[in-house]
Amino acid sequence: MDRMGEMTLWSAALLLFLVMDPVGNVPIFVSVLGNVEPARRGRIVFREMLIALAILLAFLFAGQFLLHLMGISEAALEIAGGILLFLIAIKMVFPQGHHQGFEDDFGGEPLIVPLAVPMVAGPSAIATVLVILGRDPGRWPEWLVSLLVAWSASCIILVSAAKLSRRLGKRGLIAMERLMGMIVVAIGVEMIVRGVRTLAGELAPAVQGAAGG
Repeated sequence: MDRMGEMTLWSAALLLFLVMDPVGNVPIFVSVLGNVEPARRGRIVFREMLIALAILLAFLFAGQFLLHLMGISEAALEIAGGILLFLIAIKMVFPQGHHQGFEDDFGGEPLIVPLAVPMVAGPSAIATVLVILGRDPGRWPEWLVSLLVAWSASCIILVSAAKLSRRLGKRGLIAMERLMGMIVVAIGVEMIVRGVRTLAGELAPAVQGAAGG
């Protein structure tokens, strides 16, 4: 985001990348694919990432209709998005156990759940796509590029999940996720502040009219 808080293609890509949290998802990908032949793991991850991308693209292109249908204002979207990012960041900064439960639920080859959904295209990523689109629906081609950039970077990391897990270790992965979480906190706070300012600007004429009357 620039100094005025306007989201750019690259800041949107960074936000989506952080919310997809590929580094934080490395341990769960390694665990879920533990019983799969090593030669097939890369293909499975890529397939699951394609499924996740299809889901996020669906919400990107249907997002404007959904927001209009629900009658959500820009200010409400900004504030809700900021709160959501703040909650996501808490899980990133304090990651212990936040993926607990998935490791033992899938003994065979995973399909859609839990890797594509909810690990990559989960509620947070879907909501973030809607928030970004809601800020300026007319710039949807830029948001499409942002999504593809974030997805590509996440795909590279997750296809290499086993290698990263061995090289960085558990502590290294946690440290990186916490750093990413701090960035998400800052973005979330900025979005809340921007939303409050927008809301105040919308309410000011009504307040002044009531005071004048």
